[in-house]
Formats: sequence, structure tokens, C-alpha cells
Amino acid sequence: MFFSAFFEASALSFFKEFESLVNSKQSFENSGIAIVFENYPEQIKSKLMFLRELIFETATETEGVGELEETLKWGQPSYLTKSKSGSTIRIDATKTPGQYAMYFHCQTNLVEIFREMFPQQFRFERKRAIIFEETDKVPVNELRHCIRLALTYHLNKKQK
Repeated sequence: MFFSAFFEASALSFFKEFESLVNSKQSFENSGIAIVFENYPEQIKSKLMFLRELIFETATETEGVGELEETLKWGQPSYLTKSKSGSTIRIDATKTPGQYAMYFHCQTNLVEIFREMFPQQFRFERKRAIIFEETDKVPVNELRHCIRLALTYHLNKKQK
């Protein structure tokens, strides 16, 4: 009896949380991604949800990008342009507690460009990521510009 009541309460809690994630501005089409978000610590989950929304908003606002595909790569939420206009963006918690990151393909020069443009606004990890602390105030306009550059990376290469 105790176990069934516990299981029912746990299942109800999970489904309520799952429902709130699904009802965010940009709903999850892939239940595997929703489950990944569900498993993040609450504070990091809200930060990653913010990054997710910012990626979708920026894609919508950026000419030539079109629709995004949200999938899992290496177990991380990943965002690819269906139009092939850009380079993949991934988001995840880091191994360091209280940190999360936005990752970019390390064989592009994107992070080098971001480092040149915004040396004081962000912390970088080699050629692959912008690192955030959960207490950071994210410079949204600058990050939106970085996202836009990633989502149009292949378009911009063709124009050169």
C-alpha cells in the first residue's frame, strides 16, 4: 500500500513537471529531450530553458534560418537548422556544479569570433563553449548575436 501510494505521488509529480515543461513557450516535440530537461537540477533547468527559448526566438527572427530541429547529440539538447544554414548549438549543465554552457562545433571559428567580439562579457572554454555560472546575469543581446552567427554560419561562409 505504501509503495503504491508513493509510486502514484512520484508519478503525479513527474507528470505535472513534465506538463509544465511541455507547456513552455516552445513545446517539446521529442519526449526524450523533455526527460533530459526534467532531470536537470531546478536552478540549472530554468537557465537552460531560458537558453532554449532564446535559441528558438533568435532562429525565428533571423532571415535565412527557418525551422529548427531539436534533438539529442551526446545526450545534450541540440539545435540544428533544417535549412542547413547554420552550425549545431548544444546546451547542457557542465561537470562543475552550478555551471551550464552553450556549445558550438569546435571545428568552426565561432568561439574565436565570440571571444574577439565579447572578451569581457563571457567566459569561454577553448574553441567550443560559452560557460555560465547559475548566478550570472546573462548578457542577452550579446548572446543573441552569438546564436545568430551560429545559426547562419554556413550562409555567412558562402557569402565570403
